Amino acid sequence: MHTFIRNKDTSRDEFIFYSKRLMRLLIEHTLSLLPFRTCTVQTLQGENYEGRRFDGTGITGVSILRAGETMEPALRAVCKDVTVGKILIQTNHITGEPELHYLRLPKDISEDHVILMDCTVSTGAAALMAIRVLRDHDVQEDKIFLISLLMAEMGVHSVAYAFPQVNIITTAVDKKVNDLFHIIPGIGNFGDRYFGTDAPTD
Repeated sequence: MHTFIRNKDTSRDEFIFYSKRLMRLLIEHTLSLLPFRTCTVQTLQGENYEGRRFDGTGITGVSILRAGETMEPALRAVCKDVTVGKILIQTNHITGEPELHYLRLPKDISEDHVILMDCTVSTGAAALMAIRVLRDHDVQEDKIFLISLLMAEMGVHSVAYAFPQVNIITTAVDKKVNDLFHIIPGIGNFGDRYFGTDAPTD
């Protein structure tokens, strides 16, 4: 699937199709890492079956706009009645620092397991700020699951160093980030390719 989404000649329809497949697999795997407890149910044959249920208060998805928002349908498809929050973080082109522009989180998020969604993580600056926002809202560090289709080693190391208890789940890790903070070899600007928009010119 990475062969398709990384290929510069892949059409937008195919890019979306294979991205959605990867998102679904990524989220299913993430859900399997949540805490579970054993439980017993009775089958239609009157027999007992020992299974597992989620052992937590709730699950909240938080997307880092705009690319992270594309992962919300996959989360909603496999996690019934999940609540979703949104964070918009943009880089200041003068200082190079991330800035928080928009925040909307569900009430009582502090007790939930939070799936923090961003399609790509290069330096990790946006992810770090988003995690700090969640921590400021009393979300426990070990209950945060940062998920991404593609991460750079720099981003993985930055997040793991600053927040060692945060769970990091991705489908691929690339080694390099160039001078423009693009992941190399990467997949290009995910949001532009997914939404069919043109990259802004400097």
